[in-house]
Amino acid sequence: MVRSSTQQKISLRPPVAVVLGHVDHGKSSLLEAIREDFRITAKESGGITQHIGAYQAEVDGKKITLLDTPGHEAFSAMRSRGALVADIAILVVAADDGVKPQTKEAIEQAKAAGVPLLVAINKIDTPGANPEKVKGELAQAGVQVESYGGSVPCVLTSANTKQGIKELLEMILLMAEVEELESESEGAAEGVVIESSMDVRRGAVATLLVQQGQLRPGDAVGTPTATGKIRILEDFEGNQVSFAGPSMPVVALGFQEAPHVGEKFQVFSDLPEAESGLQDSPAVQEEAGEQEHQLPIVLRADVTGSLEAVQGILNRIQSEKVALKIIFSGVGSITESDVKMARGAGARIIGFNTKAAAKVSALAEREEVKIETFQVIYELEKRVKELLEGSLEPEIVRVDLGALRVLAVFRTEKSRQIIGGKVIEGEIRKGARIEVERDGEIVGKVRIVSLQQNKKDTGSVQKGNEAGLVIESETRAAQGDILRFFVEEKQEASL
Repeated sequence: MVRSSTQQKISLRPPVAVVLGHVDHGKSSLLEAIREDFRITAKESGGITQHIGAYQAEVDGKKITLLDTPGHEAFSAMRSRGALVADIAILVVAADDGVKPQTKEAIEQAKAAGVPLLVAINKIDTPGANPEKVKGELAQAGVQVESYGGSVPCVLTSANTKQGIKELLEMILLMAEVEELESESEGAAEGVVIESSMDVRRGAVATLLVQQGQLRPGDAVGTPTATGKIRILEDFEGNQVSFAGPSMPVVALGFQEAPHVGEKFQVFSDLPEAESGLQDSPAVQEEAGEQEHQLPIVLRADVTGSLEAVQGILNRIQSEKVALKIIFSGVGSITESDVKMARGAGARIIGFNTKAAAKVSALAEREEVKIETFQVIYELEKRVKELLEGSLEPEIVRVDLGALRVLAVFRTEKSRQIIGGKVIEGEIRKGARIEVERDGEIVGKVRIVSLQQNKKDTGSVQKGNEAGLVIESETRAAQGDILRFFVEEKQEASL
């Protein structure tokens, strides 16, 4: 039984807005601009936001919770998850770039979740900015802004000049007033896991969005995959707080394991009751099937959302020629256990936004286990493709050089013939392999003993020229036959 209050108290709560849009259209820049003027903190990594962040802004004494979602296509599931917990979706579209594939995807996600849209046409101060063109493209994508006769609010913004920033936040508050967002402000907390990770010092770290009730230190909490007793609550700026109410994002310490992103959490009367709701979750592991060539890896990421995204990328680049076998995947720093596991399986370790301590790196060097870490998902994808291709045996590829039509047979001995002909395709080359084609079918193979052009020895003869050849084979060439010249080369295999 969950913890309950003797009297429910229904009250208005701050709106939760999710920021959606195409990569590089300025979502994080907008949040940074809001941080500077409206008390919001955002932390970036490598120019691309790579897992959901939850922050709060304050406008005229009223709070707004903002969910920042990643822009890369691999994080589609996370963006969709963000939309499902939000009251309003802010669709950011660059004024100089217009509607792009991820813009359309964000529109569909918001519609599917039943979340009202607010358009922010951003970067209006850049050369080539054309807000009216963007509005037209939005209309074609099914979003009619108010100035085009629709019902979707639209604000022109610039993260550089701060134009439209306050108007954007005020519009969020206005939309929230219309929606009359309410929740139970007291009693047992319920909400959603926005992000989770494992920290070597602090253990399981979960970012939670409280949707109703109050979450406090000491509460027994549970999700379908993890339980714990809250030790510490921190707000989005890292300050310890005594409670978290509706629409408040908070970092919670105390889970025994990192809960899965997107799961619902709730408060129970005690830890045993929370544990009674646990569900068996499958091991995070990918089977490679029965393919002959396999590339085994141990995969680590900083947080579960990133891990999901990386696994999605890796699944997409699988090949019939070679299988990527993830023997273990998890969140947190690379550990000595990972190294030992990789050593036993002949695997290498791939880390995303995480690293190995010095003693772990030293163990990996002694055990001859390769560790590679990345901060940008594009680079990780490229490297894994290289590793997959490098694990394949080189392919033997036939390269056609040219062809000669036999015009005359001058002499035939036991295994040799002296013939004359004209090069009709490409070039013929001494040392190449040769097939004899007669009436469209290959009837045998021959080998050149000598090659002459204008009665002089040569290594090759080009198209259009005549040549004299001494060939050796049990196959007899005849007038009208085509001799096809080719070589076989080793080429690096591709997926």
